[in-house]
Amino acid sequence: MARNKEALVLLLDVGPSMHSVLPQLHKVCSMLMQKKLIYTKYDEVGIVLFGTKDTNNDLTMEVGGYRHVAVLRNIKVVDGDIVEALQELPRGTTNGDFLDAVIVGMDMLIKKFGETNKGKKRLCLITNAQYPIKDSNEGTKEEQVTTIAKQMTGYGMRMESIILRGKLTQDANKRVMDENDRLLCIFSKKTSTALLYVEDLVSLFGALKTRNVTPSSVFRGDLELSPELSIKVMVYKKTIEEKFPTLKNYSDKAPPNDKYATHEVKVDYEYRSSEDNDKVVPPDQRIKGYRYGPHIVPISAAEWDAVKFKPEKGVKLLGFTDSSNVLRHQYMKDVNIFVAEPGNTKAILSLSALARAMKDMNKVAILRCVWRRGQVNVVIGVLTPNVTDRENIPDSFYFNVLPFAEDVREFQFPSFTNFPPSWQPNEQQLEAAANFIKMLDLAPEGNEEVLLPDFTPNPVLERFYHYLELKSKHPDAAVPPIDHTLKKITEPDADLLLQNKSVIDSFCRSFELKESPRHKNSRRLLQERRTDSNEEESKGDIKAENIGDLTPAQDFEAMISRRDSPGWVVKVIKDMKNKIFDLVEDSHEGDNYPKALECLVVLRKGCILEQEPKQFNDFLRHLCNFCQEKNLRSFCEYLASKGLTLISNKEAVDSEVSDDEVRNFLVKREPKVE
Repeated sequence: MARNKEALVLLLDVGPSMHSVLPQLHKVCSMLMQKKLIYTKYDEVGIVLFGTKDTNNDLTMEVGGYRHVAVLRNIKVVDGDIVEALQELPRGTTNGDFLDAVIVGMDMLIKKFGETNKGKKRLCLITNAQYPIKDSNEGTKEEQVTTIAKQMTGYGMRMESIILRGKLTQDANKRVMDENDRLLCIFSKKTSTALLYVEDLVSLFGALKTRNVTPSSVFRGDLELSPELSIKVMVYKKTIEEKFPTLKNYSDKAPPNDKYATHEVKVDYEYRSSEDNDKVVPPDQRIKGYRYGPHIVPISAAEWDAVKFKPEKGVKLLGFTDSSNVLRHQYMKDVNIFVAEPGNTKAILSLSALARAMKDMNKVAILRCVWRRGQVNVVIGVLTPNVTDRENIPDSFYFNVLPFAEDVREFQFPSFTNFPPSWQPNEQQLEAAANFIKMLDLAPEGNEEVLLPDFTPNPVLERFYHYLELKSKHPDAAVPPIDHTLKKITEPDADLLLQNKSVIDSFCRSFELKESPRHKNSRRLLQERRTDSNEEESKGDIKAENIGDLTPAQDFEAMISRRDSPGWVVKVIKDMKNKIFDLVEDSHEGDNYPKALECLVVLRKGCILEQEPKQFNDFLRHLCNFCQEKNLRSFCEYLASKGLTLISNKEAVDSEVSDDEVRNFLVKREPKVE
């Protein structure tokens, strides 16, 4: 059997207590088969049903017993027929015995593979485990399960159990369920596999791991703590983004009768001289170039190889720091897990001691990592202890890559505490927001958290797999609507929103909610203006593009909310400054002062929000000096009477103006006596 090839037997409970979830069970198992057809088309799959009306398995004919267990499909390479077989799961009439189904599934794997393919044979049990298994003829039920689990281990089998609970089993006998949980826990411990409990249909979709990925190590070697001390470790990927399968170009030019045609599309590139288009440039006459200002600097492959940074392979400790010094938003890329070398007792003990000491001291380690020889970059990352309480799982570390200075993007936003009190939320608003958050809590007290990452499938991928399977059978099939269960992942719970309408209404009433105006980008505006197709629309666009005379304050607020280009905010602020100067200069006996003040107020607010306090402060000083020189002191007195002044460092952290400067600004000076 190939490295990633596995043999899987699904053990599905179809008894009366499972009837309500059979449609979802069909979808989950179908998605499993669809993924196998894409990624691991040579995997072998068998299906066993228990709780059925009829009995159909080899053990019943050979030794008797094992009633109400039916083999829906024997173990064979996955194909489209298995998806069809899952379309109509029969509704059983009897409360099935999951242990009988486990033994039938084991028998199928043993007869098919014997003791070969160890570690690549898997049983997957899906049931609610509501009903008791039959008593053993010899010993207790626990002893019987332990014996079966040891046989599983001897044949290199693993068994995962997915148990439906919570809302799906409200009327069940708790004593029986507790007994079954203990028995299934024995399988989990003896075969080192997962025992998963799901409480809703979304979790059922995510619990069945539809793609079996064999872990491959990123690094094997020494975790060097010092030149004299190291620990043998292995590093694996813990989380990595699952991407769409690669889509390949398909050619229909092959003869229709050629069953061996690959329909592969091959692409060849030719490089031709810019001076003579008929002349093909061979590879040995081509060289890469890099832009440097207006020039292109040619660098040969040999020169590029020589200039590459070639660090030494290895993982070295740089030091320790408090965990509070490494912030969550600094994590980059995927998560790796460091484990001690299997079977190396000293390494296991050393790694465990280090992890537990770091956890007790609330420390993390900073590492320098070069995973493989020839790697051209160095990774700096943080090592976080992962201490476990389970006996069969050793302690480990999680590793996250940290950014270099070039990787960090600084976006400084002003704190609420720097805003005037009128801009800060009051007690009633805070209470409304708190109630709104509690309403949408995914982990309410006393209930299991929903949308846990381990049990939440990617709805985009699941939808793609379903449509691909549909398209394989019906080439002209339309895209179906999104599945109802997947909708629960992408959309808020409609029933929950309806039940808490009063909380939502209270939140809305507590805040003045306005629709943000949508402005067309400048390029589109220019194109529309050139067409002159609509005179009124053009006038409106010109108003949105410039600060007008009628409503300059409103124009400024609308324009500064846009982000047409990196320099847009600076341009709008500059335009507003010019408009204020024009209003003050053209004023007759102060008739423009109120409008100029209104413009200054919105400019001040905009400069605080856009973290440009220096722009406003410098402008206000310049404006006041201008008014003193041009005999417009009355405008400065008008500003002082209205309380408009500089932006202090309490209102904006970037301001260099203190409270004393703010208080002394525009204070009326007594004329000098000569």
